[in-house]
Amino acid sequence: MPVNAGPIKAADLLWAVDDSPEWGSRTLDLDAYFARVGYDGPRSAAFEVLRRLHRAHMSTICFENVDIALGREVRIDLESIQRKLVRAGRGGYCYENNLLFAAALDRLGFPVTRLLARIREGDTRRRARSHTCLLVKADGVVWLADPGYGHAGLIEPIPLAEGATSTVAGWTWQLGVDDGHWVLRCLRAGAWFDLYAFRPEPQYEVDFQAAHYCSSTRPGSPFVGRLIVQRGSERARHLLRDQVLVTEYPDGRSRRTVLSAEDVPRNLRETFGTALTGEEERLLTRFLLARTGAVRRSP
Repeated sequence: MPVNAGPIKAADLLWAVDDSPEWGSRTLDLDAYFARVGYDGPRSAAFEVLRRLHRAHMSTICFENVDIALGREVRIDLESIQRKLVRAGRGGYCYENNLLFAAALDRLGFPVTRLLARIREGDTRRRARSHTCLLVKADGVVWLADPGYGHAGLIEPIPLAEGATSTVAGWTWQLGVDDGHWVLRCLRAGAWFDLYAFRPEPQYEVDFQAAHYCSSTRPGSPFVGRLIVQRGSERARHLLRDQVLVTEYPDGRSRRTVLSAEDVPRNLRETFGTALTGEEERLLTRFLLARTGAVRRSP
């Protein structure tokens, strides 16, 4: 496709509720999911429901790769996802968060198209498709939904239209077109910052399994061998890389804090709202000490 050609049209997609077995949506404990994210509103396929549920998920279930950092296998079938994110009170990375959110939307009757996107993070070079995002149809409009991106991700869905903007509590996003892709951008320091690019091409369970395998096991993946935890809200954005915590505010202020390895598990509970077992906290502390070359002998 020529550079700067228009993107594939969402109108060409088959807009129907997808309850096929490959996504496992029928097995989702919807009541438990709503309790986990603190949602007690209507259960219909209206945009207001989509908006409120997106905000609830984004503000409750953080982005975290603790299991990947510890070298554990991460499964993205729906039963594994809801066991971890819903029942155990954990967070997860984009595949876990967005596939869980999509299953809830399936159950509510929203037509959802699951996509894979190319991360940009300010860099326009073409990368492999490694991020999940969703297109959702509600009230006759197609919306980009993505509560699983991380600290700079959308708080509310944004309409799929070139130049569309969304501003929530001082944070602003925009959709543009570049190189035949839709591009989601956020406003940072007075300039647009590309987050990721995507085409409205439906992906299937096998596509997510392949992308997830590379993201969670490949040496060189940004999620392998280091800790990344993220959470965004109206008041602040929090990003933890190993022991360095960066907090950004809508007015442009930022704060950088270096945590001790022993303080990281407590910070995960208090700042990011994710629950680890005592054993997981001990393993994570040892992992971080090893990262800094300060492994201590076990007592």
